[in-house]
Amino acid sequence: MLAYLDPEPTAGELPARFPSPFADAPHPIARRAAEELVAALRGGAAAAGGADLDAPGGGKMFGVLVVADAAGRIGYLRAFSGMLGGQWDVPGFAPPAFDAAAREAFWPAGEAGLGVLAEESAALARAAAPLRAALAGQGARQAAERDELRARHAGRRAERHAARGGKGAASGGEGAAGGDGGAAAALAHALDQASRADGAERRAQRAAHAAARAAPAAELAALDAARHALDLARAARSRVLLEQLQDTYTLANARGERRSLRALFLPREPPGGAGDCAGPKLLAAAYRAGLRPIALAEVWWGAPPLAGGRHAGRLYPACRGKCGPILGHMLGGLSAEAPPVFGAAPGASELRVVFEDEWLVVVDKPAGLLTVPGKTGELADCLLARLRARHPDALVAHRLDLDTSGLVVAAKDRETHAALQGLFARREVDKRYDATLERAPREGRGGGVIELPLRVDLEDRPRQIVDPVHGRPAITEWRLVERLPGGRARVVFLPRTGRTHQLRVHAAHPLGLDAPIVGDRLYGSGGDGGGALMLRAVSLSFVHPARGTRLSLTA
Repeated sequence: MLAYLDPEPTAGELPARFPSPFADAPHPIARRAAEELVAALRGGAAAAGGADLDAPGGGKMFGVLVVADAAGRIGYLRAFSGMLGGQWDVPGFAPPAFDAAAREAFWPAGEAGLGVLAEESAALARAAAPLRAALAGQGARQAAERDELRARHAGRRAERHAARGGKGAASGGEGAAGGDGGAAAALAHALDQASRADGAERRAQRAAHAAARAAPAAELAALDAARHALDLARAARSRVLLEQLQDTYTLANARGERRSLRALFLPREPPGGAGDCAGPKLLAAAYRAGLRPIALAEVWWGAPPLAGGRHAGRLYPACRGKCGPILGHMLGGLSAEAPPVFGAAPGASELRVVFEDEWLVVVDKPAGLLTVPGKTGELADCLLARLRARHPDALVAHRLDLDTSGLVVAAKDRETHAALQGLFARREVDKRYDATLERAPREGRGGGVIELPLRVDLEDRPRQIVDPVHGRPAITEWRLVERLPGGRARVVFLPRTGRTHQLRVHAAHPLGLDAPIVGDRLYGSGGDGGGALMLRAVSLSFVHPARGTRLSLTA
């Protein structure tokens, strides 16, 4: 499982401290090991697991951990996230971090029990299906019968209305239009009787319909109740099994301190798949073998996930949602770098003002500066804080991503702020972004509209993913400006909505342009040695909320 690096790296090629696994770019020695892993994967190293990594959505995150053995020789371990081809153990890769014997003692029986409950629930669903269909058909027939009866009664009412003379009550009896009083009374009585007969017919129909539905509806309700009880029992048993599964992970650090998975995430529950990522597997394997961890890197291999955001052969930082608490503990006892804090503001505190009057101010935000304060005190510096140093009541009307530079509008009072926010909400602000893509859109694509709904990746904030079910609508118009030497391209983005990371995801996703923006550390190769994000908000145009005239600004 341990592969030695050849040629042996010199002491100067090794990091003085364990680099943070959450940094954008891994240490060069970890990159070297990752490149060897990619070469092995390209040669079929994952085939032993029987996984089809090239199937749509079938790719997987792999990892390498550079280590030193007891003799000081430098090599690396390999691991994959989760299972590979339905297997936890694949030759050449680190085993899972859980206690396999402890899991084997309860999981097969527990899984079988869940399967029995699932099959019983499915059997009840199958039994209920014909009843549900029959009731639906019966409901449709009864509705048609009710419509037919209503139409017949409407015709009768019209006839009675005409028989009464088409008007209200007259002298000599109800609805009499004149003539003999006795005959009119008899006619009115007959018409009233006919009306009552229609009412009785309606009531009889309702009773007959209800009686016809009673037995099958009661049978269906009983089946649904039994299935609901089974599903509740299965969910409760599943929760117990999940806790048992989580308790099979007892993770050590370099000091030999061991913590349970559940303890590491308290007071929250561990997210799904926590402990099964490549990083925890690698560190657990290293500690078990008495190896000293030196540097870690993770690389995606295979087809991108259906939600997008991963590309074969690209290096990515460890996810903070699932691995933050785990790796924070497992690196204890090592001399390790602190995780990077994105949003620590770059450069001088002065902002370049593009436009200003008594109601609003438009500034050019530099890349790397938050628009508003972060959730922790260490991210207090931001565009808004810098604006308020000059204008204490300033409020930003919209936001740019941390890594994006360009124009941001802020109001100097609440009334102007509300008006500006209304303009953005109604999409009455024209915005243009310039971007450089890692590769040009395929031939024949000179522009178009991208519609991919987005939501936050709950396990790896602030990343966004495409989700057709739960995502919010996101629409981007784009236009190719120039194909550049080296295969890159310049494009213009005209966003019609303003979702977080919208342009970056729409550029990188296979169903979008399939061409990440240069320098994108989250969705492209920016975290793999790239520079700044080549995305800039270059122009804004909107009706000034106080003056009523159109204001067009360019950075």
